[in-house]
Amino acid sequence: MSQPAPMVPAEATADVIVVGAGPAGSSVAAHLALAGLDVLLLEKAHFPRVKICADALTPRAVRELVRLGVPTSEADGWVKNNGVRLIGGGMRLQLDWPDSAEFPPFGLVRSGHDLAEMLARHAESKGAQLRQGVAVTAAVKDAAGRVIGVEADEIAADGQPTGQKLSFTAPLVVAADGGASALAPATTQAARAHRPNAVALQANYRSPRHDDDYLEAWLDLSTTNTRGRSTLLPGYGWIFGLDNGTSNVGLTVLRPEGTDAMQYHDVMQRWIATMPADWTFSEQTQTAPVQGAALPTGFDRRPLYADGLLLVGDAAAAVNPWSGDGIAAALETGRLAAEVITQSKARVGDAGRERVLQSYPAVVGDSLGGYYTMGRLFAKMIDNPDVMRLGVKYALPRQTMMRFVLKAVANLGGTHSRDADDRALAMLARLTPAA
Repeated sequence: MSQPAPMVPAEATADVIVVGAGPAGSSVAAHLALAGLDVLLLEKAHFPRVKICADALTPRAVRELVRLGVPTSEADGWVKNNGVRLIGGGMRLQLDWPDSAEFPPFGLVRSGHDLAEMLARHAESKGAQLRQGVAVTAAVKDAAGRVIGVEADEIAADGQPTGQKLSFTAPLVVAADGGASALAPATTQAARAHRPNAVALQANYRSPRHDDDYLEAWLDLSTTNTRGRSTLLPGYGWIFGLDNGTSNVGLTVLRPEGTDAMQYHDVMQRWIATMPADWTFSEQTQTAPVQGAALPTGFDRRPLYADGLLLVGDAAAAVNPWSGDGIAAALETGRLAAEVITQSKARVGDAGRERVLQSYPAVVGDSLGGYYTMGRLFAKMIDNPDVMRLGVKYALPRQTMMRFVLKAVANLGGTHSRDADDRALAMLARLTPAA
């Protein structure tokens, strides 16, 4: 009978443990390190790694990069895009990103694995301790049920467990380990019913379209039911160029119920088959298999903080329910978590620190809660194929309306803008209750 692997003594050197070095985890780790805290950032993989849908950043996400101090020039490996080209109902409409005081007038593109590593290395450069090959398996709790650390398996560079068990302790743990978080169940309730979830698929193709400086969104995605009837799906297909001679092609489908991503492979392949041959989106030019993921949206998990554990990014189900975009919310919730944690560390006594930490859900709600409530209603509305069809047919030709929709979907409203649409969106988000 084999003996269990020995447990390495706990390393109690950090003020905060952050689990997961994706955009959310690297964001919170960098902000905390910049504030002078001792941060341990644990990542199960070894860089470089590939992450689904981690390529295109909206202006809201770019704003978070600027706040982090991340260089965003082309010389630093970024590809700028000027806006979105909408295609549907036999029409094409090209919209620039709005130019406002609160958001930059451009988006950015970077390959997914490179984005994750770049952000993790940025956090490391600011003072965070980055440990790769640490697959966290469970939270460690004290006798009162408070999270005081994590247990993990050591993972070799080839992706295989070494058999070594690891343990880390800290007075506070941040779960940034994605939608399938191993830590979130330690304090959260079951996912709430009737919350929208998104499904995303993507692949890269060598293509002459790689230098297009607009993101392209196709709104005519459809599937065929058992009776042979075509149904318009609530979502969109996307195409955008990368800096390596390839285009990223994928789709996001918004659903009010959880859905298996695999059933949409056929939808994606039939959609790609309608494209011109000279775009070269084919099996011969595909650089890797199609990847899929379910995206937890609309803050499906609650509470976002309890008993020494904070949730950020996908672990908090923070994906935008309007669009299925998770990067902007990952970076933003990481920053908000870091601000709350930093304030808590300035308090004297456990009761004072805990009072600040318990404000984290309200802080997130003030920033995104009303907007996400609106997004859940939007996702429910367009899940009706008739509504989706009418929207594509009658709204798309109206440029003023679609410019407003673009701002809404990308969360680009602002209270300090001179634009009435921006202020209206910001006011609606403030007045709509977080739920």
